[in-house]
Parts: sequence; C-alpha cells; structure tokens
Amino acid sequence: MTDDEWLEEFTEEAARRMLRQEPDWDEGVVMHPLVVRSVQRFQVGEDGDGANLIEKAGEGAYGAAVALFIAEEQNHARMLARLLKAAGADTIESHWSDSVFAWLRRALGLTLELMVLMVAEVVALAYYRILRDGSADRVTSEVAARLLADERRHVPFHMSRLGGLSRFAGAAWRVLFLGAVLVVAVDHGSALRVLGVTRWGFVREAMTEFTVATAAGAVTNRVAAGSTA
Repeated sequence: MTDDEWLEEFTEEAARRMLRQEPDWDEGVVMHPLVVRSVQRFQVGEDGDGANLIEKAGEGAYGAAVALFIAEEQNHARMLARLLKAAGADTIESHWSDSVFAWLRRALGLTLELMVLMVAEVVALAYYRILRDGSADRVTSEVAARLLADERRHVPFHMSRLGGLSRFAGAAWRVLFLGAVLVVAVDHGSALRVLGVTRWGFVREAMTEFTVATAAGAVTNRVAAGSTA
C-alpha cells in the first residue's frame, strides 16, 4: 500500500473507533494478580506521545498516517488503563523494559527506529493473542481482541516503510528480536503460565509472527519496487 492508502486506512479506522461502543467496564473484571502486573507493564509500553517518531516521519501522507498510528497506540494505553481500573488495579509510572525501548528508538534514525518499534509490535501480536484466548474474563478477552486487530494492521504498515534491508541488517534485526522476546518471556513468564502458555511457547509464537511479518513485508516491497521500475 502507498502512504496515501495507509493514511486513508488509518483515517477510516479512526472514524470507526469513534462509533464503536466501549467495552462494558461496569461489568467488572476478574484478573489474576500475576496477569495484572503483566498488563501494567504492557500499558506503560503503549503509552507515550510519539513526538519523536512523528518528527522523524515528516510531513505529507506518511507523517499524517504516523500521527494516526500514535493515536491508536494511545487508545491502547487508555483501554488497558480502563481494564486495570475495572480489575481494581492502578497503572504504573514506568518499567525498565519500556525505558530501554524508548531510549533505543529516540537515539536512532527513522529506519532503525521502525526496526526497534517493530520488535515491540510483533511481540504484542503474540501477547495479545495469548491474553485474548487465555483469559477467562470476557472484558479482558474483548479488549485484547481489539488491540490485536490494531496490531495486525500496524505491523504491515511499518514493514511497508522499512523497505529492503541488507542481509547483515536483517540478521542483526532477528538477533535483536530474539533477545527482546527472551527478556519478555522471562519477565512475564508467571503471567504467561496463568494464561496457559509456557515461556518457550510464547517465544515460538512470537518468532513465527516475526518470520511471517518480515517475509510478507519483503514480498510487498519487491512487488512495489517492480511496479515502479
């Protein structure tokens, strides 16, 4: 998809979100304490103004699409905060893993920032799928399903911009991703077990998502390059 097409896609989704009914927060949420702590950490990761990325994206259709992407991420943070509140829990101010990701993204140019951002986005695909299917709480599953649907759109959006990477860059990216997934698996392992997945099961699912996303992105970019040749 072109930048204009992505902008149209995000604009239409923003309109749909305005009309979509909120989850029934008053229904109450029953969440295991270990899952609460896990969701708190992901909520911090979804929060942020995205000003650095918006500045790097520049003006035009791509910059406008990035701004709408950031708005979706902020909505994720809002919904997770509401979910935690319904479960009788508070949000947390910060977590070391988010601080590391934020530092890496801000220290790099647009392409490298997108590579780091993609690590978090693909990890989220596996995490929200597990939260959706592993939770016995209806509202928790609904929120996870909504966030997962958004992430399914975010990943190809970022891949469409990354373009072709060198073999070295691709290998380094995969190592970075594996390292990040292992850290998340250790940090959230207790919650993952509550949700019915082992640490290694989470790692395998995340690595599969990464392989599928990067392979699909490579095909899309080759087709785009051929169409403009």
